[in-house]
Amino acid sequence: MRVLMFGWEFPPHITGGLGTACFGLTKGIAKHNVDVIFVVPKAYGDEDGSSIRLVAAENIDVSHTSMQLEEFWKHIQYLEISSNIVPYVDPEEFKKIIDSSDLESTETSSFTSRKKFKFTGKYGPNLMSEVTRYAIIAATLASENHFDVIHAHDWLTYPAGIAAKMVSGKPLVIHVHATEFDRSGENVNQSVYDIERRGMEVADKIITVSNYTRNIVITRYGIPEDKVITVHNGVDFSNHQDDIDSERGVDEQVVTFLGRVTFQKGPDYFVEAANKVIKKHPNVRFVMAGSGDMLNRMIRRVAKLGIAHKFHFTGFLKGQDVHQMFALSDVYVMPSVSEPFGISPLEAMRSNVPVIISKQSGVSEVLKYAIKVDFWDVDALADSIYGLLNYKALANFFIEHGQDEVNNLKWDNAAKQVIDVYNSVL
Repeated sequence: MRVLMFGWEFPPHITGGLGTACFGLTKGIAKHNVDVIFVVPKAYGDEDGSSIRLVAAENIDVSHTSMQLEEFWKHIQYLEISSNIVPYVDPEEFKKIIDSSDLESTETSSFTSRKKFKFTGKYGPNLMSEVTRYAIIAATLASENHFDVIHAHDWLTYPAGIAAKMVSGKPLVIHVHATEFDRSGENVNQSVYDIERRGMEVADKIITVSNYTRNIVITRYGIPEDKVITVHNGVDFSNHQDDIDSERGVDEQVVTFLGRVTFQKGPDYFVEAANKVIKKHPNVRFVMAGSGDMLNRMIRRVAKLGIAHKFHFTGFLKGQDVHQMFALSDVYVMPSVSEPFGISPLEAMRSNVPVIISKQSGVSEVLKYAIKVDFWDVDALADSIYGLLNYKALANFFIEHGQDEVNNLKWDNAAKQVIDVYNSVL
């Protein structure tokens, strides 16, 4: 079996858990004699391509007749390409593609477009433009490669998956790692929501990373239950080092938040709980490792609370720095407001760190040996942190049993379930 898979990032160039999940899943799938063509907007040359064939979209020469382009755009008008998105083709050609009369016409001209697009591969101001260009690349790849199934990860690649399905006629599986409701709460970006919903409607099957996310897909997007299948993430410890130097340079205990500093991850609840703990247990330092749009607000709040001397902001960490941070930690906290899964608690547990997670997380479905609190219950969060810091037997209990539990959450198991989904649509 061969899979044409679309992602937006791949280690070591990642901004969060999506790239890590794609890496673990593709390694697991490769063990079962499944070939994966993994497409990313931009490649840097240092990615681990041992288990996959990695393709950079920016290296693909786009070659399509106007009929293919017209048919494609007829079906994805939800991208709102007639707005101020940067044109992805020459002005004359762009006008022909978006003109409504051309879109609905059955007659086509014989010109062919040839072009290579440049991608930043980032989540910047031109993101929607890159999503659009990526979909055009997908149509080219689908017409030039042999494969059995299309697999698209998260909303950024859903248009690419749709385009590939339209060109090839092959079944499409989309993988929901997060929804717009996770990222933005009730203040959803309508354009992103529309893309997500369209991808779910066109897909033959939908994989969600938790039952928590599956429920959102069914209730918020109106998708039939029998179309949505939960496959919990695994965790990859192949590069884990147990002998990391954990000399911290301070006498205090360390409590760590590691993730994007955004609404979804609940950093404000971490700060408020930290303030309560410090008042009762001054022999502690708190670390917020990550970056995001709430970072400056968190820094100001820490200063206003007068706990800046007990609080550290490291910025974004990746690779070995993440392992080093866990090695320095006594407690790990993930107070997410809405977390489809959450791989970082598993990494913390593997590093012998007891974890506290929100009940509003997918990983809470598979973890027994973790303390679970409602994200909004700052008192319960503070009590849990205080307990793990002050009662060694409690911390050791979660460390010992957590190790055994997390070692059984392997990507190989998730890969088998994903392959079952592939077989179900073939």
